[in-house]
Amino acid sequence: MTLEGTVAHADVLIVGAGHGGAQAAIALRQRKFTGSIAIVGEEPETPYERPPLSKDYLAGDKPFERILIRPAAFWEEREVAMLTGRRVVAVDPAAHVVTTEDGGTIGYGTLIWAAGGHARRLTCSGHHLAGVHSVRSRADVDRMRDELATTTRVCVIGGGYIGLEAAAVLTKLGKRVTVLEALDRVLARVAGESLSRFYEAEHRAHGVDVRLNTMVECIEEQDGRASGVRLAGGEILACEMVIVGIGIVPAVEPLLAAGARGGNGVAIDQHGRTTLPDIFALGDCAMHANSYADGMPIRLESVQNAHDMAMTVARTITGGPEPYESVPWFWSNQYDLKLQTVGLSTGHDQAIVRGDPATRSFAIIYLRQGRVVAIDAVNAVKDYAQGKALVVTGARADAAGLANPTVALRDLV
Repeated sequence: MTLEGTVAHADVLIVGAGHGGAQAAIALRQRKFTGSIAIVGEEPETPYERPPLSKDYLAGDKPFERILIRPAAFWEEREVAMLTGRRVVAVDPAAHVVTTEDGGTIGYGTLIWAAGGHARRLTCSGHHLAGVHSVRSRADVDRMRDELATTTRVCVIGGGYIGLEAAAVLTKLGKRVTVLEALDRVLARVAGESLSRFYEAEHRAHGVDVRLNTMVECIEEQDGRASGVRLAGGEILACEMVIVGIGIVPAVEPLLAAGARGGNGVAIDQHGRTTLPDIFALGDCAMHANSYADGMPIRLESVQNAHDMAMTVARTITGGPEPYESVPWFWSNQYDLKLQTVGLSTGHDQAIVRGDPATRSFAIIYLRQGRVVAIDAVNAVKDYAQGKALVVTGARADAAGLANPTVALRDLV
């Protein structure tokens, strides 16, 4: 491969230097792909893990070097060119060329789009002020950490995983934290009501002011910085830092502009192909029909999804195609609580609580039409590990057995 400034050509060009992009390159080399590979990433760093950003890295428990997916020497040894600090803004599928923001062009034989997404931003006044942060990149968290010494009060907008994880870390660092959620419970889009209420109680027990059904009107300003959050009713919550965790916008504009099918993400088939020739997509930005969502097209924002889709794409490119059929799983660390989820609870019609939430070790098993579709396990690693088979097989299991923590889930498969 020749690299000349911003001009390059690669047999496989990967746009996106996150988990999916990194794993695609790794898998191609593992499968003896000998052609040239290049990864184009918007950030200056080589690929690193994003989940620790709102946990260990924000807390200062892990230095950045420990969240690198691979050391720099790994990419050199495997002849994977790293084109960092470059953003792809256009794709020409006929010419097999992408254009970067600085006007450079990179040619490709096969394109893998693993660009993920960008943090969704507030649209109200004050959204641009200093002191207003997202949690999507190392730079985002570094800016937050730089301000912690002068921060006493924090408002977190959004009660999803990112917002709650950040709230837990900042509370342990001694900050006064308020979580503002527009819906009637936290984790509303990813979990059942029982789990939502458990986490609301846990955060309140740790001193977090959790406010539900709460709409933000604007961010207040003082001397060019955020000084508070004005709520729809007129109340102003004074703070020195605002963290916005309201989801991501999938980074697919160049593909859609080039004619790829999609909308909330770019559509792919079971092998990761988009509707454009020689272009694949994977990870957070890829909209696919998922058997664990009853075949409905969805996007999954998880390391598991990015990793497994990358394996699927690498197999297809190297001549051993297998359809993507991986079971989704997720995790979240908050305080001393380890939440592990397998499957998708969306559309469930029954939720069985296994064990006593008061013990802070329990599971919730979700069923749809009598079949197990998902499990949330809180400090219950054994239930998570054994329950995966129930989800994979869509098992019909006795409700009394599912609810009884003395009955091993493996015995119910």
